[in-house]
Amino acid sequence: MDLPRPVRRVVSLVPSLTEAIAATAPGVLVAATDWCTYPPDLSVPRVRGTKNPDWKAIVALAPDLVVANMEENREIDVRRMRDAGIAVWVTRIETVDEAFASMSRLFAEGLDVEEPEWLTEAQRAWAEPAPSLGVRVAVPVWRDPWFVVGSSTFAGDVLHRLGLVNVFAGSAERYPKVDVSRLASADVDLVLLPDEPYAFTPADGPEAVPVRTALISGRALTWYGPSLRTARDELLRPIRAALAA
Repeated sequence: MDLPRPVRRVVSLVPSLTEAIAATAPGVLVAATDWCTYPPDLSVPRVRGTKNPDWKAIVALAPDLVVANMEENREIDVRRMRDAGIAVWVTRIETVDEAFASMSRLFAEGLDVEEPEWLTEAQRAWAEPAPSLGVRVAVPVWRDPWFVVGSSTFAGDVLHRLGLVNVFAGSAERYPKVDVSRLASADVDLVLLPDEPYAFTPADGPEAVPVRTALISGRALTWYGPSLRTARDELLRPIRAALAA
């Protein structure tokens, strides 16, 4: 991939990477998706969503680089931008360690900037041994119909690194569709209800689940930018509180 040096204009199609780039190379972002909500004060043009980016508007912005992700973005959109002569950096992140390695490579090889302190702090936080919880969990990401975290996902590795057992980790699908009654029959100790992508709340979610629940931060569970510095503790607090109740 031939990139101009230095890279001065970047379009991010991944919320986690938008936050990571904004915290590491301020000023290079020229556009992001509607779902890029961090940092909250980010003021750049929006190019629709992760699954339906306005690739013509992106091309018109003449970026030096577009950053994308295999799970978040569609291959057809990446191909359209590359066919238009735009360099696209595609990440593949399914584990915490892959997130650290991928971001280190993006900063060093893609953006030609030094590794940021927040990334070092995040690596230090996740280097701690996993707590010995041994709790069997299920994590819905949507309801009506219900989809849960399955195999080969970043969120699934986060659960493992927290000392939790994802009962759907052996699924053939990354986000299998399940009947909500299975959350009881699958010998689940605790159901974790994140506030994104589906916005579970105290009044929307726990009432439908036949076992104990804990409301957690979806950003802490699924984002792999600066939020990784505090995500471990941010997730463990409500989980431990629910288990102690």
